[in-house]
Amino acid sequence: MTEHATTGFWDGLRPLLAGRTFTDLTHAFHPGQPRFAAFPNETREAVFDLEKGDGFTAHRYSIVGQWGTHVDPPSHFIRGGRTLDQIPVEDMVLPLVVLDITERVKADADATPTMEDLQSWESRNGIVPTGCFVALRTGWSERWPDAEAMANRDSGGVSHTPGWSQEVLTFLLEQRSIAAVGHEQTDTDPGLATSRKDFSLETYVLEQNRWQIELLANLGDLPEKGAALVATWPKPLHGSGFPARVFAIH
Repeated sequence: MTEHATTGFWDGLRPLLAGRTFTDLTHAFHPGQPRFAAFPNETREAVFDLEKGDGFTAHRYSIVGQWGTHVDPPSHFIRGGRTLDQIPVEDMVLPLVVLDITERVKADADATPTMEDLQSWESRNGIVPTGCFVALRTGWSERWPDAEAMANRDSGGVSHTPGWSQEVLTFLLEQRSIAAVGHEQTDTDPGLATSRKDFSLETYVLEQNRWQIELLANLGDLPEKGAALVATWPKPLHGSGFPARVFAIH
C-alpha cells in the first residue's frame, strides 16, 4: 500500500517538474573559504583513502556549524529557541521571493533594502505570500571564495557589505508572516553594523522564531517570484547551525 501511494504521488509530481530548472543555491565548502572572523578554519582528514590502498575513502571534517552556505535556527542567538532538529521538514519547501538590490549595491556597497524596494516588488507581483522564503539578492556571492573581497574592509578595518534593514525585516516578518530569510553575504546585518559588533538584525530574525540561510549562491539565476525553494540540512540533536544544501525549482 505504501509503495503504491508513493508511486501515485510521483506520477502526479513528475509532470509538474518536467522541463523545470533546478538551480543550486549552495557554495561547495572547503578549507580557507570566507567565514566569520572568530571562527576557526576547516580541517579535513582522509581517515581511509582509496589512493593509499584502503578499501574505501572516508573523511573526517572539523567545522563550525555556521560554515559555508548554512542554516541558522533560532537557538543560534536565542536561549531556548528552536534547534535544527525541531524545524519540521514540511517547512523546508517554501515559495520563494527574491528581493533584488543588486544595482544599488554596485554603486554603494553599504546598500540595504528599503520599503520602496519592497513596495515596488509587490506592485509588480502582488502581496508577498504568507509562509514564503525571502532571499535578498545583492550580487555579493560573485565575490566568493575571495575572503578579502567578501569582507570588503577599508583602510580602517571597517567592512562595507550590504545587508538587511530593520524596516524591511519587520514588515516581512510581522506584516507578511514570512517563514524564513536568506542572503548572499556572511551576515544578516550590513558590514557597517557588524564592524561595531552589532548583530541586532540577525538577533531580531531569530527571536521571531524564524530561521535563515546565509551565504546563498546563484540568486541572479532566479525569477523574482514563482520559484520554490528547498532547503535541507543534517539533523544534529539540539543543533545550533549546520551547512545546508539549498536549491530552487523554477
